[in-house]
Amino acid sequence: MHAKAPVMLYKTKGIVLHTLPYNDKYIIINMYTEDFGRVSYLTSGTHGKRAKVSRALLLPLSLLDMEVEHLNNRDIHRIREARSGGSFMRLHSHPVKNAIALFLAEILYRVIQERECNRQLFDYLCRSITWLEIADAGVANFHLAFLFQLSVYLGIRPNGRSYAPGCFFDLLNGVFTDRIPAHDLYLNKEESVVFQRLLRINYENMAVYSFTGPERTDIIRHIIQYYRLHVADFPEIKSLAVMQSLFSD
Repeated sequence: MHAKAPVMLYKTKGIVLHTLPYNDKYIIINMYTEDFGRVSYLTSGTHGKRAKVSRALLLPLSLLDMEVEHLNNRDIHRIREARSGGSFMRLHSHPVKNAIALFLAEILYRVIQERECNRQLFDYLCRSITWLEIADAGVANFHLAFLFQLSVYLGIRPNGRSYAPGCFFDLLNGVFTDRIPAHDLYLNKEESVVFQRLLRINYENMAVYSFTGPERTDIIRHIIQYYRLHVADFPEIKSLAVMQSLFSD
């Protein structure tokens, strides 16, 4: 008889992206981890003494310190222990920040599929979560700054160097052009000016950007359209409607 291979345990950090009930006893937690990239974990239900992970730890963008089982030939792994990786009370109690966290977690769940370590991306996400927790000014622009910066790590950042006054932004090719593209996937001149300005947005300066509700709705619609064109199998984002209604005034 062959001896059963010992279970290997690892300590890693993870960001909660999505949870799904598996049956009456278990749930699947989709996470982005520091050491393994995108991972699905099976854990016992979040109620009672036998729960490995409490429900309070599974809110969107929660950061966890974990001890996990991990085998490369598995699609679903197990969490042995988990605890909060930081204090993010405002992230989940503030109505606006909570809605933003839900929206961005859904985006990340759809765009990150790589099952390999990417420390730069993981560090960016951790910094972003901390910024969202502590930010007081410019919160209405946080998701815009996040998505423009995320495009850098996904390798799909628009080419801002191609901009010149009076240009059109070609959504399909990710560049500004002085001629109307031979397709319908482009922004008009006024929309292109706004898009070009936003290529410089970050968490430090997001408070200085001022938009009306309709303008912000158009901006996020254009960003999502751009992602859909450049990320494979990018689906409808269910929480987008919530974001648009939240900032429509």
